[in-house]
Amino acid sequence: DCKRWIHIGQNMSVAPGFENLQRLRVFSPAPHVLHVELNRPDKLNAMDILCWQEVKACFDIIRSHAEARAVLLSGAGRLFCTGLDLQAAMSIFGSDSAQDVPRRALKIRHFGKAWQDAFTSIEICGKAVIACMHGACLGAALEMVSACDIRFCTEDTTFQLAEVNLGLASDVGGLQRLPKIIGNQSLVRELALSGRKMLANEAFQHGLVSRSFTAKEAMMAEALSLAKTIASKSPVATLGIKEFLNYSRDHSVSDSLEYAITWNMGMLQGADLAMATASMVQKSVPEFDSLPSVPSAGELRQSKL
Repeated sequence: DCKRWIHIGQNMSVAPGFENLQRLRVFSPAPHVLHVELNRPDKLNAMDILCWQEVKACFDIIRSHAEARAVLLSGAGRLFCTGLDLQAAMSIFGSDSAQDVPRRALKIRHFGKAWQDAFTSIEICGKAVIACMHGACLGAALEMVSACDIRFCTEDTTFQLAEVNLGLASDVGGLQRLPKIIGNQSLVRELALSGRKMLANEAFQHGLVSRSFTAKEAMMAEALSLAKTIASKSPVATLGIKEFLNYSRDHSVSDSLEYAITWNMGMLQGADLAMATASMVQKSVPEFDSLPSVPSAGELRQSKL
């Protein structure tokens, strides 16, 4: 029951549907708003195999859930996330003399594609996702937030494409998304090739984050306020905006215009446009219907068993 889900979430307990997550805590601080918190503070929220799996599962649920319209993404404890859990990585990518090169390569590809899909699930969830970073956002964590729509940070946050220091080129989204976010090839290459840290003021200057705050509490309060504002808008419009921006990033202007008008051929015939227009004239607050609830990929798999 969607209404039950949103009302239970408001008391800051774990939102229904997310109870089995161990590395993430999900609750609803306001109607139509979810807060996804990386919840492994004793390990500085380092991402082990279970964490990657839960990010994908969590945002698959969010994508299919009718009531969610905006999402906050933050980290518990003294910093946001230190990136990949190196012990977990070595258990996968460490040499295995029992397997030959092609089989080891296929194993690496399997996990790598799954981790790429985990971050892409954030980008394609259809809800506005606001990343809220404090302390440090390193390696895979920086790649994760590059899949978010909006990024806030505290003034003490450091950012780092740290993979080069481990002898590898990152492949889960950072080198693919960051050049289009920052818009400065020289800077992205400098960061990726040197592994140097970037401070919050530099991240703001180059557009990686849109706002910085003196303290985490102030950041979270402002992010929640923004999420409430977004959640008050038409969910059809929010979905369309994300679709258009994501598509336009990877296609020509001509192709993107064609995509947009084809999408809006149907969407502009809905009730939301008329309701929003009438509310502006009447100076009232519109209450938009939620998007239809659809089963997540996990629910579909369960139904087939």
